[in-house]
Amino acid sequence: MAMADRVAVMGGGIFGLAVAYACARRGATVRLIERRHIGAGASGGLVGALAPHVPEGWNATKQFQLESLLMAKDWWSEVARIGAEDPGYARLGRVQPLADDAAVARARARAEGARQYWGDAARWEVREAAAVPGLPASSPTGLVIHDTLSARLHPRRACAALAVALRALGAEIIEGAEAAAPPAGAAYGAIVWATGWEGLEALPDGRGRSAGGGVKGQALVLGHDAGPVPQVYADGIFLVPHADGTLAVGSTSERDFDSPDGTDAQLDDVLARAIALCPALAGAPVRERWAGVRPRARSRVPLLGPLPGRPGEYVANGGFRIGFGMAPKVAEVMADLILEGRASGIPEEFRFAAPG
Repeated sequence: MAMADRVAVMGGGIFGLAVAYACARRGATVRLIERRHIGAGASGGLVGALAPHVPEGWNATKQFQLESLLMAKDWWSEVARIGAEDPGYARLGRVQPLADDAAVARARARAEGARQYWGDAARWEVREAAAVPGLPASSPTGLVIHDTLSARLHPRRACAALAVALRALGAEIIEGAEAAAPPAGAAYGAIVWATGWEGLEALPDGRGRSAGGGVKGQALVLGHDAGPVPQVYADGIFLVPHADGTLAVGSTSERDFDSPDGTDAQLDDVLARAIALCPALAGAPVRERWAGVRPRARSRVPLLGPLPGRPGEYVANGGFRIGFGMAPKVAEVMADLILEGRASGIPEEFRFAAPG
């Protein structure tokens, strides 16, 4: 496979920024083109929950995510060091209230899976709710899952930190080019398409269908300073305390939508459920309401690798709900592929299938 030392990245969301950063840090000449602005799509959201899959039914996707979550602290620390911008990362864990005896039994069985698959890197434990410091979340059984692998990241600050680090490394960033086209192939040896949900819709999968599409999510930010405590997840709701004294609440998951960035009554329901989960949030001011569309590949896993029939072109897309958690490892395996010709770090199920 031909290798490149000049890379053009199309898209300024988390995957595009992370891949561009990994290539630039290894010495490549990088140009990133974003037709709107950095973090314009789902990557400019609010929640920033870096949470693992459940430790059971283990597969390559879960292993890839585990490795990415474990490398995240050092990876984001280096981003902050190079650009002197704080991405808001902290590995503070997560609490999940347990609703009934069946949920407790499942959680204890999964604790065995965590010991097997996570090893000594992190813990998944069933604990008394009162024994875990943090947000006072309601638990009908008085028990919660406490995992020490989950982390939080401020999505907008993370995107901004990557952009600053890229410029510090000498990369060029072009924003606002509505009809942005990649540089001529002669100028750049590799082109990476990281163009979000619209890019997935426009990419044929070889079977007469698009490679994926978008799922809308709505979230909000409350003026509630919970301090450096674990995030909470229950009933499809994330409560994520951030270092700026706010608390992110999300999110919906909407396959059908009219407005990609409009909020509605569904977000009111999210807030009501969040307050039911954590009554201490009642009365906290709503600082922002947000909606955006997340890229979801038809395969339900990220699409990484060469584009068949298009020499020198690659795809890095489809992060959906786990894009920020996957980003460090996605960035490094894509840099391995583009700059060194090594594809061994990309799971087979992540690779874009050849037409046919």
